[in-house]
Amino acid sequence: MSGGRFGLKLWLVLAAALLLAPRAPALTLAEAWQAAEAHDRPLAAARAAAGVAEPQRQQARALWRPQVALTASAGLGASDTRMHGAQFSAPGMGTVEGADFATSVHGGAATRVALQASQPLYNPVRRAQQQQLELQAEQTELALQAERQSAMLRTASSYLSLALAQEKLRVLQGQMQAVDSAARQAQDRFDLGAAPITAVHEAAAELARLKAQLASAQADITTRMRTLADATGLPPGRLTVQLPAAARPEPRALALWQQLAEGASLQLREQRLQTRLAQAELDKYAAGSRASVDLIAQAAHERLGGHGDFGAARNTGLNAMVGVQLTLPLSTGGMRSGRAQEAAARLAAAQAQEDALREQLAREIEAAWLAMHTSVEQGMALQAALGASRLREDATHTGYELGERTLLDVLRARNDVAATQLQLAQARAGGVLARLQLAERAGQLDEAALQDASTPPGQGTNPSTP
Repeated sequence: MSGGRFGLKLWLVLAAALLLAPRAPALTLAEAWQAAEAHDRPLAAARAAAGVAEPQRQQARALWRPQVALTASAGLGASDTRMHGAQFSAPGMGTVEGADFATSVHGGAATRVALQASQPLYNPVRRAQQQQLELQAEQTELALQAERQSAMLRTASSYLSLALAQEKLRVLQGQMQAVDSAARQAQDRFDLGAAPITAVHEAAAELARLKAQLASAQADITTRMRTLADATGLPPGRLTVQLPAAARPEPRALALWQQLAEGASLQLREQRLQTRLAQAELDKYAAGSRASVDLIAQAAHERLGGHGDFGAARNTGLNAMVGVQLTLPLSTGGMRSGRAQEAAARLAAAQAQEDALREQLAREIEAAWLAMHTSVEQGMALQAALGASRLREDATHTGYELGERTLLDVLRARNDVAATQLQLAQARAGGVLARLQLAERAGQLDEAALQDASTPPGQGTNPSTP
């Protein structure tokens, strides 16, 4: 028995130390996000991926800029040119009929230099490619915005989970103090012969149960603290958090939130871009059979020199051209039509996914809206229940002092108070999280929403404190 009493005292000393030890100011939800924004790994990956947006826009603009190419070649070449029956004339020599010309070079040095420039004037394929690149850039930036809001929601969820775990530990510590006091009273009354031994055993059993719950609660805090520390990069010693105030009732109707989400939801906007990308891909292959027009300019210099059948020879050519080039695709052997059919199927799939996402988003908006309003109603009901439970506990304790109630009745009343405290904390945390989820689904989650959710309850008191 003495060993058990020593263990109980040790638990109470630890609990008192946790309650009375000086703590750093509680970290607010907004402060937790400020730390997580620079440390969240998925957000950092999305930020790095968004770096391709500007290069994609550069590619889209480059599709309609002049393209210039310079080619140069050198090697061994051969040439054999013969002409019979030509007419030849020269000043002072008259005209010669049936003239023959011949020249040849075997294994001579050949060089060629060519400069070519082209400017697209009309090209449906390039137009579709430009649209694709611009849509891809926009989609990349939207993905970053969506990931940032998801990171906010992850941080808020981790923060509230830790706050609930710390609140549970605080409630358990208060229970242990109250039950230890009741156990000492039961022992004293038994020693005086004023109470049965069953009261002592009931108190001891309740203390043992609370010790087990306290150990589990402390382990839960350690786990949740590590999760928040990983997200924020802050040391666990700084992660003293606090449950925010209960979410205020949302004045806007559900229909207004769904209408807002229809135009601002980042997930829905991303899927719409995916549908437009699929449409641009189909347009690209449909335009593949259309003519294209380019403004071109080219100049080339060719030279071949060496020895041939008639001795040393050198051929030199220089040509240049500026004009318009028309290109009309005729046949690709079925490749173009096959790819167009594939693009059409992908477009149909993207449109179906957009419709499915719109329905899913409407359900999620409704669920978050209802959860927020329900938590507000639960909070008010549980606040009243908490007051009634405390009055019941006081009355039960008075009845125990007068001999009209048993210690077990007192312990049950105390447990009801603790359970109501935790239910109230869960309702308030659930309401705050539901409001943030509603904002995230509608594309409205930002620092202002987190700051609003960071308001501490009752000037910094815990939500279940009397």
